[in-house]
Amino acid sequence: MEMIMAKGERVAVTSPRIYVASLADYNSGRLHGRWIDADQSAHAIREQIGQMLAESKEPIAEEWAIHDYDNFAGLKLSEYEDIDKVAEVAFLIKEHGPLFAALASYFGGTDGIDDARRYMEEGYRGEWDSLEDYAAELAEDCYGDVLKALPDFIRYNIDWEAIARDMDLNGDVITFELDGKTHVFDAHI
Repeated sequence: MEMIMAKGERVAVTSPRIYVASLADYNSGRLHGRWIDADQSAHAIREQIGQMLAESKEPIAEEWAIHDYDNFAGLKLSEYEDIDKVAEVAFLIKEHGPLFAALASYFGGTDGIDDARRYMEEGYRGEWDSLEDYAAELAEDCYGDVLKALPDFIRYNIDWEAIARDMDLNGDVITFELDGKTHVFDAHI
């Protein structure tokens, strides 16, 4: 999270935003650009890019590029990222937090937004302290009566770590570690 000064006070900036620069100015050795909140409509972003270009001292300032960005929670953007995708992913990051950025990165960045959204909506199982905890809870939910019927010497010696490792290696789950928690997605949706 970046801190900026606003009216003499430090204010936290948490919205995903992009710094869009005029390429005509850049090629003329000047920096001219604007920070734009990305969690708004693509139309609103394009309007602000147009306003920034109109304020250029260059006679023909039509081309622009994203020269910086922040609060995208680790998701990488290219200089010439599609503004529709930037707006959409920014909104989803603001809605779901860094987990959505990790999921979008897993599916290829802004090109994977549709898959990331689908998995967020249909495949998210929740957060646990570990994948082993998820495996144990899943087994309890599905086979609780069977597990209770086992003798204690078997039930208390189930290797949840090995079961979790197999779930991961077999591609049954997709996991992300964020803030000390394991976020689990069903890989077969």
